[in-house]
Amino acid sequence: MPLLKELPEREALVAAVTEVFSKRVASQAAPGSRFVVFDASGPLLDGGFGTAGAAGTPPGPHSRFRVASCTKSFTAAAVLQLRDRGLLSLDTPVTDYVPDLVPTLPDGQPEAPTLRMLLSMAGGLPTDDPWADRQESITSEAFRSILRTGVRFATAPGTRYEYSNLGYALLGQVIEAVSGQSYPAFVTENLLKPLGLAETGFDAAAVPAGSLATGYRKVGDEWVALPFSGPGAFSSIGGIVTTPLDLARWAGWLCSAFHPTRGDDGPLSSTSRREMQRIQCPIAVNATDDLRLKGYGYGLVVENHARFGPIVCHSGGYPGFSAHMRWNPATRLGVVAVENATYSGAWNPVAEALGLILDAAATMATPEPVMPAAIRRLADGLQLLLTQGWDDSTADAIFLENVALDRPYLEREQELASLREKAGTLDISGMRIVATDIGAVEGGYGSFELRIPCGAGEVVAAVQCGPIEPIRIQTATWRIAGEA
Repeated sequence: MPLLKELPEREALVAAVTEVFSKRVASQAAPGSRFVVFDASGPLLDGGFGTAGAAGTPPGPHSRFRVASCTKSFTAAAVLQLRDRGLLSLDTPVTDYVPDLVPTLPDGQPEAPTLRMLLSMAGGLPTDDPWADRQESITSEAFRSILRTGVRFATAPGTRYEYSNLGYALLGQVIEAVSGQSYPAFVTENLLKPLGLAETGFDAAAVPAGSLATGYRKVGDEWVALPFSGPGAFSSIGGIVTTPLDLARWAGWLCSAFHPTRGDDGPLSSTSRREMQRIQCPIAVNATDDLRLKGYGYGLVVENHARFGPIVCHSGGYPGFSAHMRWNPATRLGVVAVENATYSGAWNPVAEALGLILDAAATMATPEPVMPAAIRRLADGLQLLLTQGWDDSTADAIFLENVALDRPYLEREQELASLREKAGTLDISGMRIVATDIGAVEGGYGSFELRIPCGAGEVVAAVQCGPIEPIRIQTATWRIAGEA
C-alpha cells in the first residue's frame, strides 16, 4: 500500500493539501484549523492556521479540541469490548440495561431498540443534534428522569436509519451499568491508556494550561468565545477532548484492522474493528453524490465511492467546535482535522484533502492481482469447448451439476457451434481473463469474463462461479462483444 512519501509529486501534493486548510481561516470559516495526514506508518504531515484562543496563539501539535461526535467511535468500541468479553449481547433490548426508558412504538405493542439498533443508528429515535449537544453535563439521575418522563420515537426500531445522539447516550448508560464504572473511566482505562492516547480525555478542566483551544460562535463579523461543558451523562455522544495527532492515531488504529500485521494488536480485535467499519444500516444516497453505497456501521459512517472504494469517516459538531476523521482502508491513507467554530463543517476540507491524496495514489502503478490457478483451469476449459468443439468430459470438469440441468449439454453445444460460425477466426494468443467481481476475495475472479479476439470482434464468455470447493462454474453465457 502507498506511503505518503512515495506519492508522485509529493511536494506539490503537500502544498495543495496544506492550502485546503489554510483557506479555512482565510475565508473566515473558523478562527483556527489544524489537520493531520496519516498513512500505514502513522501521522506524517500536520499543520495549523489561525488562532486557538484569545491570545492569538496558533493551534499547535498539542492543542486540545473538542471532537464532538467523533466520540461515538470510542463509545461503539467500548460496547464491542464488553460484547467480546461476554458481558452483554448486541441483540438485547436496551431496556434490560436502562429500565427507565419507556418505548412508545409501535402503538399497542411497544418494543425497545436493541443495542445493535442503537449502535447502527436504527433505534427509531428522532434526530436531535441541537438539543443533545446541550445535554452533555447532565447527571445520570437527570437523564433517567427524562427517560421516565417519556421519549418520542420517530419510527419502529430497526426499520430505518436516523441519526440519534440520544441513542448513544443510552449506550453510555449501558456501558456504566455493565462495567460498574463511569463511561469516561471505562473508556480511559480500556481504550485510551492501552493505545497510548495520553492527550485524550473528557474533562476540559484537566487540560494543561495553555493547551485548550477556545471554541467560538460567529456573531456578525466577530468571533464570540463559548464556555466548555463538563463531562456528564451525555459524554458518550461527543465528550472527547483531544489533539489532532491523537485523533489520527485512533483513526489509524481503526483502519489497521483491515491490514493486521501483529494479530489482534490493541484493546479491540481486528475482527470487531472491521465490524465497526462495515455498513450495518443503509443510508439513502443522494443522486448528486459520487457514491455507490452508504451506511452507518458502529460509531462510523461507511461510503463506497465509485473511484476509491470504501471510505470510513465521522464528523463532529458541537457548540464552538467542528471535527472530521476520514480514511481509505484499501490504502490506509487518511486525514483528520479540527476547527474551533460552531458546526463549521470540517468534513469539507478533510474530504477535499483526502480526495487529492487518493487521486495521487491512484496514479501509482500497482501490481496486477495474481490469478488463481483454478481460475486459469476453468478458462482453459471454456476455451477448449469454444475452439475444439463440445466435449462432455471437459464440461463436467469445469461446470457444476446445475449447468446440465438448467440447459442440456446438447443445447449448449449447438449454441457454441452457432457462435463459432458468426465469430470467424479466433485468436487464442490474445485470450484475456478479466475479473468482474471487483473487491472480492481471490482478486475478484468469483465472476469473470473470458475474452477472445475473433474476426467479428471479440467473443465474451461471462462466468459466475459456485460457492463450493473445488471452484467450478455455475453459469456461463456467450456473446460477441457489441451484440445485444
